Amino acid sequence: MIGKTGKREAGPPARSTGLRRGSNLEHVADFNGSVVLDAIRRSRTGSSRAELTVETGLAAQTVSDVCQRLLDQGLIAETGTTSTGFGRPRRTLELVPASRYALGIHIDPATITYVLLDLGGNLVAHFSRQTSSPQDADVIMAGIASALDVLLAGSGIERDRILGLGIAAPGPIDIAGGVMVDPPHLPGWHQVELVDRLHQATGLPVVLDKDVTAAVVAERWAGAAIGNSDFAFLYLGTGVGVGLVSGDIVVRGRSGNAGDIGHLIVDADGPPCVCGQRGCLGAACSPLFLIHEAVASGVLPASPDDGQVVQALRRVGALCRAADDGDERAVAILQRSARRLARAIATIGHILDTELVVCGGPAWAPAAHHYLPLLKPMVAEQFVMREIHDLNVVGTALGADVAAIGAACLILDERFAARP
Repeated sequence: MIGKTGKREAGPPARSTGLRRGSNLEHVADFNGSVVLDAIRRSRTGSSRAELTVETGLAAQTVSDVCQRLLDQGLIAETGTTSTGFGRPRRTLELVPASRYALGIHIDPATITYVLLDLGGNLVAHFSRQTSSPQDADVIMAGIASALDVLLAGSGIERDRILGLGIAAPGPIDIAGGVMVDPPHLPGWHQVELVDRLHQATGLPVVLDKDVTAAVVAERWAGAAIGNSDFAFLYLGTGVGVGLVSGDIVVRGRSGNAGDIGHLIVDADGPPCVCGQRGCLGAACSPLFLIHEAVASGVLPASPDDGQVVQALRRVGALCRAADDGDERAVAILQRSARRLARAIATIGHILDTELVVCGGPAWAPAAHHYLPLLKPMVAEQFVMREIHDLNVVGTALGADVAAIGAACLILDERFAARP
């Protein structure tokens, strides 16, 4: 829940007992409203009250009351009628995307991305800036509020229709405190109080989450996974991580830092990792290692900045263009990387028992057309439950900025997603 200061409200850590918590009666109306709104949002052609009664399992009078409340709030509208052949024509209800908006920021060692989404998860405005002085948190923070003002001014959207600001950041993070703890590729960002500082600067409610978690929320709200209650998102950027949805609930873990799979071993003969093992996913599929291989094989010229992860991420596109031009050495590098990714994806599928893994992120975008045709048969061969169900691998349709889009979706999800 978003508190008055903008942060998620948090008390002392609760001991996990495995028991379901009860719900106070005062919250039931809000929950039912979210259930109905979610059903209308997911319908591509709109829904009638009678259809919503069947879909939600709520009483007809409850659905009618909820719909009237949503109509009064301007969140939905009656857009037409549908004849069933008998009785009165049914009125079609649809979401009003322009009724509310959410801002999102993705703070990344390479780029800071800003987005504005409407209630339907549609991208209204967007721009990115290279992360200048990435080690200096104060310099970056000083420019964020003004950049948001520029984004809003250019969009023409009234500020009172902005629900809040979501932040996607590399972990580890302290969700309850709204703090970016100690990201490995942003050495100057130790214990940065993102939520408090941006709430004070903007006056908006602010929510912080890991970038991989934001990405999975984006897919659930506006991407390829709409309607899927169990799926995973494999995020490839300066680092690697996975976001999980199980039973239509985003899995965040005890501290909100679930999804760190960088030390999953995918190649026993792979490169050494900082943890002391060889062939960890984070090392073997990182932009740093891809560019190291590209330079060692002569695909790309050496650069003084090749040891910097941000520079390596920016050079992944050059490696992919060499493969596009038919350089067999570049193709071989991407094929080896695809085999490692396939092992990780199959493992994720086994753990979650899911039918869908979505891939995305800045390092995925330039290589997607090389990776996907390879990953599909590789994963199918390794997936031990293939006799029971498939494991489908798709690329995000939300582009390289999926984490920023997910940051804004965090606000929409907090306000409007149905949670038991």
